[in-house]
Formats: sequence, C-alpha cells, structure tokens
Amino acid sequence: MKIYVVFYSLYGHVFKMAESIVEGAASVDGADVKLFQVAETLPDDVLEKMHAKDARKAFEHVPVIDAKQLGDADAIIFGTPTRFGNMAAQMRTLLDATGGLWKNGDLVGKVGSVFASTATQHGGQETTLTSFHTTLFHHGMIVVGVPYSCKELSEMGEISGGTPYGATTLASDDGARQPSDNELAIARFQGKHVAEITKKLVG
Repeated sequence: MKIYVVFYSLYGHVFKMAESIVEGAASVDGADVKLFQVAETLPDDVLEKMHAKDARKAFEHVPVIDAKQLGDADAIIFGTPTRFGNMAAQMRTLLDATGGLWKNGDLVGKVGSVFASTATQHGGQETTLTSFHTTLFHHGMIVVGVPYSCKELSEMGEISGGTPYGATTLASDDGARQPSDNELAIARFQGKHVAEITKKLVG
C-alpha cells in the first residue's frame, strides 16, 4: 500500500512533524511511505526577507509533488501551516490543481488525513484541519483523525498541540519553538493509525 505524506513548510516546523508522521506510517507492515513537499510560490527575494531560505535547506532534498501524483496513493497525509485559520496558500494551490482527479474520481475511497502548525496556542489549528477536510470530502476520501486512544492527546502537564482532527504543533510568533516530544508522539500515532486503517481497506 502506498502512503504519501505531503507537506508545506516555511521554517521547518511542519517538516519535522512530517518526519514523525512518516516514521509512524512506516512502522506498519506493508506500508510504502513516501515524503513530498508542496511547491513554493513565494519568490526568492521574499523568502530572503522572511529569513526562511536557510531554514528551508533542511528539506530541500524532499521532492516536490505534482497534483497528478496524488492519484497513485492509497492514503495521503497532508501537513500545512495555518494562515489566518486556514491552510497555507501553497497547499491550496496544490489542491486547486486536482480538478482532473476530482472529475475522474481518482481519490474516491482513499484515505485522507491532515496535520498542521500554528504560531499561537489558539491560532486556528482546528479550523485549519476541519476546513482542509472539506476538500477531502469533496474528493470522496475517507477522512481519518487522531482518536483518544492516543494518550498524548490528554497531556495536561504542558502546553501542547494535538487534536482529534489531526496532530498539530505550536511554533510561537517568532518561530523559535520546535515541535515537542508530545506533539511528535501524536504525529507518529497519526501516521501509524492512518497506515493501519489503509491496510484494512486495501487488504
């Protein structure tokens, strides 16, 4: 079974979460997991002004996915930063290029899942995840979140991302905070959970 982890990351927070998603999915027998990033739409001079170019070197080796490739997967786990309570424009650009897949029903019955990051504790994680789900539903995908059998969702001893709609991380407004062990554990759980469900469906 083919599982694609497709992310957009500006400073690397979502990339680190994606690595844990991959780790979790790959732990399931029979899972062929591939990591992809979404094409950057910001020009180099803007990335330079945002001090993002150096951070992006950490994942420059990850191949950029074409929308047509999404139809090859049995499951797709998408990762995006939050922009004002919604997915990043770069991820939206990819999804807006899937009209052909939608017309042909290429994603119908396949598993879809989402993880995200925000700058602040109440920065729109859940709206980003659930609004992303809307697109997956339009494609006829089977949407999978993170059940409360993931014990890290109930962690109350620290500030942490993580929702039943998908794994999340908090980056802080200056990007200094990195994904915590608890957040990465939720991401690994999500990857494994998606792979296990996909295995049952694919057979």
